[in-house]
Amino acid sequence: MPLNPPIQDWTGRRVWMIGASSGIGEASARALLALGARVALSARSRAPLEALAAAYPDRSLVLPLDITSIAEVRAARAEIESRWQGIDLAIVMAGTHKPVRAWQLDAGRARELFEVNMMGVLGAAAEILPVLLGQRAGGIAIVSSVAGYGGLPTSLLYGATKAALINFAETLYLDLQPKGIAVYLINPGFVKTPLTDRNEFEMPALITAEEAAREIIAGLERGEFEIHFPKRFTRALKLLRLLPYRLYFAAVRRFTGL
Repeated sequence: MPLNPPIQDWTGRRVWMIGASSGIGEASARALLALGARVALSARSRAPLEALAAAYPDRSLVLPLDITSIAEVRAARAEIESRWQGIDLAIVMAGTHKPVRAWQLDAGRARELFEVNMMGVLGAAAEILPVLLGQRAGGIAIVSSVAGYGGLPTSLLYGATKAALINFAETLYLDLQPKGIAVYLINPGFVKTPLTDRNEFEMPALITAEEAAREIIAGLERGEFEIHFPKRFTRALKLLRLLPYRLYFAAVRRFTGL
């Protein structure tokens, strides 16, 4: 039995994609528009949003914003409500990644990454949830990462933010599901994007942003809570996390070569 109501038809659905300018967010927004959804496109850069919206001018809104600015997020939410009278699904995809090892730890860099990946997402959720609760319908998807499953080299800061988002989404589900609000946790593995291009190690089971978008939409349609992919990689990480720490650390070092 699915943990969320399955989505059987995207036609006319009001979707807010935060992080739509590139990578998985752009590919997912494009796919949803092709399926007939109305999509509000948000990210810091206006130009790629306008390029995406040009093919679907009647079903897209271009709403540039910096997710760390509550005022900008609030203004975008108000515009969506004004134009579409509500939100059926908000997908909070925005985030950043900087590979960091322990000897590179810097307070300023840490604050910057946590501000985007955690505080930005939490701030966006705080603006979205009153709309969903007022409707007593709709859903919110939090995009985390398999890096949040357990400690991994180069993921000293990034993994910590993603682990926090996993916990946040789980608790959101416990609070909101009884109120008729769907909550989705999206945990991608390695997807070729401008962010993963920063990695200096071989990324196993690497997939394209378009493949990731198909996995996300299929998971939403099935009503899954956790949408994780590619399964051949994510299932191995889930099993790895069950090992005692002595075996876990040894396996991670052998697996990553770091």
